[in-house]
Amino acid sequence: MDSRAGVTFRLIAAASAALLSLAPAAMASLAEADDALGAAVEAARRTHDEKQLQSVKAQLEQKIVQNVNDAGLYLDLARVQAYFADVYEMRKDKKAAAEAVDRAIAAVQRSIQLNEKSADAHSLLADLYGRKIGLGNGMFAGPKFGPKVKEENAKAMAFDDKNPRVWASLGRQYLMAPKMFGGDTPKAIESFQKSLAMDPAQDETWVWLCKALQKQGDKGKAREAVQHALSLNPQSSFAQAAATTLDK
Repeated sequence: MDSRAGVTFRLIAAASAALLSLAPAAMASLAEADDALGAAVEAARRTHDEKQLQSVKAQLEQKIVQNVNDAGLYLDLARVQAYFADVYEMRKDKKAAAEAVDRAIAAVQRSIQLNEKSADAHSLLADLYGRKIGLGNGMFAGPKFGPKVKEENAKAMAFDDKNPRVWASLGRQYLMAPKMFGGDTPKAIESFQKSLAMDPAQDETWVWLCKALQKQGDKGKAREAVQHALSLNPQSSFAQAAATTLDK
């Protein structure tokens, strides 16, 4: 009995050692897969190519089936749905854009349920509520979603006031809101500048700074900002459209 027990123990120990030796490789493989997916999301953002977006969306949905409690996956899916909304808005398909925004809101709300303290998720939700105002009837959508924009941006700032995306979202709040509801172009410019001081590689935030400067009447600095955005991402349809508007 003692001999058989000893053999069994040695076999279990050997199997455990083998499994432990495989664990680092398995972890590295998972990390590489996550990095590749993150890179795919960023590539799709840069181009807003619909086929790329469809492919990334399918990959994310497949990963979510396997990891239903991964807040980051839902956040990425929400971002991709927001990029779809950009594409549809460029086509002037307001209905499709509104539907994509609704899908993005559902995904980011699920992300927040799983990770309440994500500043990125709250900032994205603030932006999406802002888009609901733009895509809906302003008379009714503004009073409904305007307070939600402020609430989500306040939460994001409380969780991480060193996050450049948080400052960029706050800038959009100041830029897009009517003056009587807290709109403030100088504060928008200041918020975008703070965001870019933290991360100057954000091509989209340079475009938003361009829009704020243009609204303030500083066309020269607005042109500099959009040209910087295009130097960072020449494929950006958002930056290209802003540059075209400045040239009119």
